[in-house]
Parts: sequence; structure tokens; C-alpha cells
Amino acid sequence: MFNQDQEIFNILLEAVFEGVIIVDNQQKIMEVNLAAENIFGYSKNELIDKKLSLLLPADYRKKHTTFFNIFLKRGTRRKMGETKNIYGLKKDGAIFPMDIELNPFSIYNKTYVMALIRDISERKKIEESLMLRTKALQSARNGIIITDALKDDNPVVFFNSAFQDLTGYSNTEILNHNCRFLQGKDRDQAPLKKLREAIKKGESCQATLRNYKKDGTMFWNDLYVFPITNTKGIVTNFIGIQNDVTQRKQVEEERHHLATIFDESLNEIYVFDVETLKFINANYGAKKNIGFSLDELQVMTPLEITTKSNVSNLKESINTLLNRNMDKIEFETVHQRKDGSTYPVEVHLQISDLGEKKVFVAIVLDITDRKNYTTKLENEVEIRTQQLEIALSKEKELNELKSKFLSLVSHEFKTPLSGILTSTQLLSKYQLSEHQEKRNKHINIITDKVHFLNNILNDFLSIEKLESGKVNYKYSHFKLSKVVNEVVYDYNMLLKEGQKINYPEDIDDISVYQDEKIIQLIFSNLLHNAIKYSPEESCIDLNIKQHDGFTTLKITDKGIGIPEKDQARIFQRYFRADNVMNTQGTGIGLNIVKNHLENLGGTIKFESEENIGSTFKISFPNNAEQIHMEYNLEGTN
Repeated sequence: MFNQDQEIFNILLEAVFEGVIIVDNQQKIMEVNLAAENIFGYSKNELIDKKLSLLLPADYRKKHTTFFNIFLKRGTRRKMGETKNIYGLKKDGAIFPMDIELNPFSIYNKTYVMALIRDISERKKIEESLMLRTKALQSARNGIIITDALKDDNPVVFFNSAFQDLTGYSNTEILNHNCRFLQGKDRDQAPLKKLREAIKKGESCQATLRNYKKDGTMFWNDLYVFPITNTKGIVTNFIGIQNDVTQRKQVEEERHHLATIFDESLNEIYVFDVETLKFINANYGAKKNIGFSLDELQVMTPLEITTKSNVSNLKESINTLLNRNMDKIEFETVHQRKDGSTYPVEVHLQISDLGEKKVFVAIVLDITDRKNYTTKLENEVEIRTQQLEIALSKEKELNELKSKFLSLVSHEFKTPLSGILTSTQLLSKYQLSEHQEKRNKHINIITDKVHFLNNILNDFLSIEKLESGKVNYKYSHFKLSKVVNEVVYDYNMLLKEGQKINYPEDIDDISVYQDEKIIQLIFSNLLHNAIKYSPEESCIDLNIKQHDGFTTLKITDKGIGIPEKDQARIFQRYFRADNVMNTQGTGIGLNIVKNHLENLGGTIKFESEENIGSTFKISFPNNAEQIHMEYNLEGTN
């Protein structure tokens, strides 16, 4: 078939720029053109009737056969090499990348495939070179962007990962946008004007700007901008190289800050040469205190501002620092001002480097006030003496309280125990049924005395817990009426002849979140006092209100009251007013009540008039949760 019109066919084959190879359905090569011979390095005679696999690397032959059979079944034109890498094998063994376009056709009922082949080695080298350059830009530690100068507003068309890591912006927020987004609202910076003028003129520029990351963090950006021109000299792009110099700026600011401290410090700071001892620099504090200008000091040495009697000591101190290789030395001397006046100083001297020169740095403190220590010491001794006298007075008072406490405990325990013993002995004598009333009388006495002793012990335990910080408040929601009912019920048995407790009104709906047992203890203590110090045939009024997050309880009696001279000390531990010395009591109940209330965030107040009566008012939060947290934190500390 290929012998027919051979001359015309050959002309057509040679006219095609690409290499052409025609194979039959068995992959036998039927025809090749000159371009194909040049590509593979074979002559036509070496290829005709050979298998196509001759031109493929060994690793590709098996896959190619499978692919070829599938291609024949589909019978459609196909281009290869655009999405996958296809390789050919030259006669000399060289493997090269190629693009292939496969075109099936049939003649006289026989199927053939025409392959159009291009050697794309050069193109691949260019692509690899571009890829390598792109990777180099991406791997650069500096942020790099490229803008399109031919487009309106000079938008970003390329950025590397370092730029994105530095700024935190997303791809869509960077690409096709002008770089001004990096300045946020801070666009009045002086270097920006210089940068805009350079870009307008198509020139290179360097500027250090305040830029802002996406999260709002400011960083100092050292920006270098370079124009890229085409063959006609037209600026097509700008390359911007960014460097985060925030740390450098901070160091510069710290140096400036330290320089400011040096210059503005009111302490005297001098710098002088190690070899000549000539002053090199002095700060504001030194010039102000010594009275010499810097120009005057720079022709002087430290020996000239020291009193004559201290010159030898100063020389010795300087030599000690030099000869012993010490880092610094401290000593005292006396400076003499320009006006002739003198003042004592403490010198902190050390050797430092000023470039390549060794220098002394002296920090000098005026210790005039320190030297006037005698007067100060006398004042301090006097103050200390007063403090000791106060402490001794308090210690004496404490010892008196201890003695009073021991006496009180002895008395308070002895009396009820004697009563219990007497009633027990008498009970054994009343054995007949008609003696029941007398038996009940002594049983009540025993009950009363035991209850009294139990209260004393509970008070002592409460004091121990409060002092040791072991109080563990247990909070719960409860009706206040429950506590009132229980306390009133218990103390009805202690009422004197004709005494009456006026129960508070409208308290059934009052609820609190507090330590129920402690609230009951506080209420019991106050009600017990009201009963104990009120006469027969008297009333005790209870009043309870709840408002503004607090619950308030008032207990009013018509009792003996508290003398005005004793009212300031009524909450002191073991203190008892003069008018109750003959009444049983320990003097610790009100102290316990006050401490518990303060721990719960509450308060206690009272009004009293001797022989008229007293009103005690307590107030505590309805909800103790926040107070509970604060108390525990203090206890932890």
C-alpha cells in the first residue's frame, strides 16, 4: 500500500515539522520521516519493520503495549505528554522527554496509527529552570513579592511562603491587591512618600516601614524595591524584598532608652580613660551636681574633683581594680564641687569597652543623707522604743486576759458542776410518786447546767477553729424560719418567769444560701444573751427582713443594757461588762459571733443603754457562694 504514490507520500511526510512514525496494529513500524530519524538517531532502513518498542525505554514498554491496545479499541485521536511525562529512547541510549499525538486511520481495512513526535528536552530544561527559580524564591527567608506595574494600582501577582508566614494573610487577601494593605490605617508614615515617588518614577528604593500583620501585630519592615524592565525599557514589574527588623528596632530603642537613662539620670555617671584617667563623658546628673561643664571635665581627671585628703585612697582603689582583674569595686570618697563645697559619695567603679578602648565607668551616689545616720538612728531608736512599749503593753494585756480566762473557766465550770452534784444527790431522796414535782425541778436544773457547760465547750472549740483557720463552712439552701423555730423552741425552756419571745412575722418565704449551723449558732448566742440579761416579765422582740441581697436580724430586749464605758470593748475576747460580773458567762460569745459574721461577709452592730435594754443587729449575704470562694482563697494563702 505504501508503495503507491510513494513520491507524493514522502513529500507530505518530509513537509511535516514533527517527527512522524506510522505503525500497524501490531506496532510494527511502517514508515518514518526525516525528522523522526533525526530525533531518534536511526536511519529509516534501521526502523522499517521494527517494533515500536525499539524507541521506548525498557521501563515503559509493558505499559505502552497495554495502552496501545486500549487506544486501538477506542479509535480516537489522542495527545500525550501534556499531563504525563512521556520518554523516548535514542539509538545512542539517551532517554529524552517528548510530546506525542496519536492519530488512528484505516486503509484497505487495515488499521494504522500515525504518531507525531516532538523532542521537548529544551522546553523541559526551561520549565525546570523556572521551577528551580520559583523554589528558590519560595525557600528564601525574606518575604518576596512581585507586582504587575502594567496593571492599574500595581497589584501583587506573586508572593513566597516567607511573605505569607510573616504577614499572616491568605492567598486571596494578597493576590491582585496593592501592598498598602500592610500599612492598615497607618498610611501617613514619612518613608511611604519616598517609596511612592520611587515607584512612580520606576526607580529602586529602600524604606523601613511600620507594617501590620493580619492579627493586628505591628512589625518593622525593611523593604527593598527593584524595578524590572522589558527590552523596550518599560517597567513591567516591581520586586519587593521584605525583612522583619522588629528585633533590631527594639534593640535600637533599648539603646536609645539606655542612652536617655545615662544622660538624664540624677545619679552621677562618669566615663574616663583607663590610661590617662581623662574624663570622656559625664551625664546630666554629674554635671549638675559637680558644677563643671563637659568641656571643662574633658581636660580633668577624677583626682581633680576629689578632696586632697582622699586622692591617695582614690588612686589605691583604681589600682586595685586594675591589678586584681576584678569586675568592679565599690568605695567611699568625698567630691569637691566647682564652687568648693564638698559632699560624701559612694562610687561603683568598673572597667568597660568603648569601641577598642578600655574605659572606667563610675556610678556615683551622693550619700549625704546616709552620713547623717546619727540623727536618723536616734529617731529610729525612739520609734523602736515606743513600739516595744506598745508591744509590752499588749503582752501584759494578753497575760491579764489569760489569767482572767483561767479564773473565769474555773468559776464557770465549778458553779454548774456544784449545782449538778447537789441536784443529783437530792434526786436520790425523792423516791415517792408525790415527789415528782421536786424530781422534775432538779432534773431541769441538771439539764440547764449541762446545756450551759456544753455551750461553753462549743465556744472554746469555735475559738480554736477560728484561730487555726480550720473552719470549714458548709453552705446549703434552707428556710430561715426552720432555724428560728429550732432556736426559739430550745430556748423557751430557759425563759424566766413571765418572759416572752415575740416571734417575727412573714418569714416563711425567706430562704438563704449559707452555713445553716453557723447561722443557728449566731442566733442562739444572741437570743441566749437577751434571755440571760433580761428580767422576768419582759419581752424579747425578733425582727427579720431580707432586701438588697442581705438578710437582717434584730433582737431587742428590755434588759440591763451595756454601760457606755464598756461598749467599745464588748466584742473583745473574754471581756465582760461591769454590770454582768455576777452572771454566768465567758465573754467569748460575741467575739465568736463577730468573727463568723465577718468570714461570711456579714456585720454586727448594736445599740444599748444601761438599765433600758439592747438591740443587736446582724446582717449577712443571702448567697454565700462568692464570699465562700474568697474565704477559701485567703485560708489557702
